[in-house]
Amino acid sequence: MEPETVMAVEVVYALADEQIVVTLRVPAGTTAREAVQLSGLGDRYPAIVSGVRVLGIYGRVVTDDTVLQPGDRVEIYRELAADPKQARRRRARRRQ
Repeated sequence: MEPETVMAVEVVYALADEQIVVTLRVPAGTTAREAVQLSGLGDRYPAIVSGVRVLGIYGRVVTDDTVLQPGDRVEIYRELAADPKQARRRRARRRQ
Protein backbone atom coordinates (compact mmCIF):
# COMPACT_ATOMS: atom_id res chain seq x y z
CA MET A 1 0.00 0.00 0.00
CA GLU A 2 1.34 3.41 -1.03
CA PRO A 3 1.59 6.15 1.64
CA GLU A 4 -0.96 8.95 1.28
CA THR A 5 0.46 12.10 -0.31
CA VAL A 6 0.19 15.23 1.82
CA MET A 7 0.27 18.75 0.40
CA ALA A 8 0.30 22.28 1.79
CA VAL A 9 -2.57 24.67 1.03
CA GLU A 10 -3.77 27.95 2.51
CA VAL A 11 -7.27 29.06 3.45
CA VAL A 12 -7.81 32.82 3.56
CA TYR A 13 -10.63 34.95 4.97
CA ALA A 14 -10.48 38.74 4.88
CA LEU A 15 -12.52 41.23 6.83
CA ALA A 16 -12.40 45.01 6.45
CA ASP A 17 -9.71 45.33 9.13
CA GLU A 18 -8.15 41.88 9.30
CA GLN A 19 -6.89 39.07 7.07
CA ILE A 20 -6.62 35.53 8.39
CA VAL A 21 -4.40 33.00 6.65
CA VAL A 22 -4.40 29.38 7.81
CA THR A 23 -1.79 27.04 6.37
CA LEU A 24 -2.80 23.39 6.29
CA ARG A 25 -1.25 20.09 5.34
CA VAL A 26 -3.99 18.03 3.75
CA PRO A 27 -4.18 14.71 1.92
CA ALA A 28 -4.22 14.71 -1.86
CA GLY A 29 -7.80 14.79 -3.14
CA THR A 30 -9.00 17.32 -0.54
CA THR A 31 -11.71 19.65 -1.84
CA ALA A 32 -12.04 23.40 -1.29
CA ARG A 33 -15.00 22.81 1.07
CA GLU A 34 -13.02 20.28 3.13
CA ALA A 35 -10.08 22.67 3.43
CA VAL A 36 -12.37 25.41 4.74
CA GLN A 37 -13.81 22.97 7.30
CA LEU A 38 -10.34 21.81 8.35
CA SER A 39 -9.13 25.41 8.74
CA GLY A 40 -11.38 25.99 11.76
CA LEU A 41 -12.32 29.45 10.48
CA GLY A 42 -16.01 28.58 10.72
CA ASP A 43 -15.61 28.28 14.50
CA ARG A 44 -14.08 31.77 14.77
CA TYR A 45 -16.31 33.41 12.16
CA PRO A 46 -19.82 31.88 12.16
CA ALA A 47 -20.80 33.96 9.10
CA ILE A 48 -18.66 31.59 7.02
CA VAL A 49 -20.86 28.66 7.99
CA SER A 50 -24.27 30.35 8.18
CA GLY A 51 -24.08 32.56 5.09
CA VAL A 52 -23.93 31.73 1.43
CA ARG A 53 -20.25 31.63 0.71
CA VAL A 54 -18.34 31.76 -2.51
CA LEU A 55 -14.90 30.19 -2.72
CA GLY A 56 -12.04 30.99 -5.03
CA ILE A 57 -8.51 29.89 -5.73
CA TYR A 58 -6.16 32.77 -6.53
CA GLY A 59 -9.03 35.06 -7.52
CA ARG A 60 -10.90 32.53 -9.69
CA VAL A 61 -14.30 31.41 -8.38
CA VAL A 62 -14.52 27.64 -7.89
CA THR A 63 -17.16 25.19 -6.70
CA ASP A 64 -17.03 23.65 -3.23
CA ASP A 65 -16.07 20.27 -4.69
CA THR A 66 -13.01 21.53 -6.59
CA VAL A 67 -10.07 19.26 -5.79
CA LEU A 68 -7.08 21.22 -4.55
CA GLN A 69 -3.55 21.14 -5.92
CA PRO A 70 -0.38 21.60 -3.84
CA GLY A 71 0.13 25.26 -2.94
CA ASP A 72 -3.46 26.35 -3.69
CA ARG A 73 -4.80 29.36 -1.79
CA VAL A 74 -8.51 28.90 -1.04
CA GLU A 75 -10.18 32.28 -0.61
CA ILE A 76 -13.49 32.66 1.22
CA TYR A 77 -15.35 35.61 -0.31
CA ARG A 78 -17.81 37.76 1.64
CA GLU A 79 -20.86 39.45 0.20
CA LEU A 80 -20.21 42.97 -1.03
CA ALA A 81 -21.49 45.66 1.32
CA ALA A 82 -22.54 47.71 -1.70
CA ASP A 83 -22.68 47.26 -5.45
CA PRO A 84 -19.55 49.03 -6.80
CA LYS A 85 -21.46 50.54 -9.73
CA GLN A 86 -24.14 51.95 -7.45
CA ALA A 87 -21.52 53.34 -5.06
CA ARG A 88 -19.73 55.13 -7.94
CA ARG A 89 -23.02 56.64 -9.11
CA ARG A 90 -23.78 57.93 -5.59
CA ARG A 91 -20.31 59.49 -5.29
CA ALA A 92 -20.67 61.13 -8.72
CA ARG A 93 -24.07 62.60 -7.77
CA ARG A 94 -22.66 64.01 -4.52
CA ARG A 95 -19.85 65.76 -6.44
CA GLN A 96 -22.28 67.52 -8.78
